[in-house]
Amino acid sequence: MKLLYRLGFYLMGFSIGLIFLMIILKGKKTSCNYGPNDRVTSNLSKKIWKKQNNTISTFDSIAFKLFLNKANVDFGKSEIQKDSCKIYFMNGYWSEKPISLTVENCENTVEVISIIYRSE
Repeated sequence: MKLLYRLGFYLMGFSIGLIFLMIILKGKKTSCNYGPNDRVTSNLSKKIWKKQNNTISTFDSIAFKLFLNKANVDFGKSEIQKDSCKIYFMNGYWSEKPISLTVENCENTVEVISIIYRSE
């Protein structure tokens, strides 16, 4: 019987803690980005996007943010060991067509280096 009482008190305290967290975090823009892909895409979405002159003109900052929603970072092809601006190779979809982007992630901006249209 004592085990059931302990379990009951634990669950009661745990549920009260969850209620406090819901009250405290209500209305705040908090997110839990645990995976490396989620952390990179979250970081890129908060910055100003620029493109080089030779990249396609149909992309704008809104289009890049839409691209990031379902993009995957290929860490094998990315250069993440740099100190200044890291280069990420990303795979995703634009207008339901598969594309690959190479972006340079600096402190305040993200610059698109290349856009490659892929075939599935």
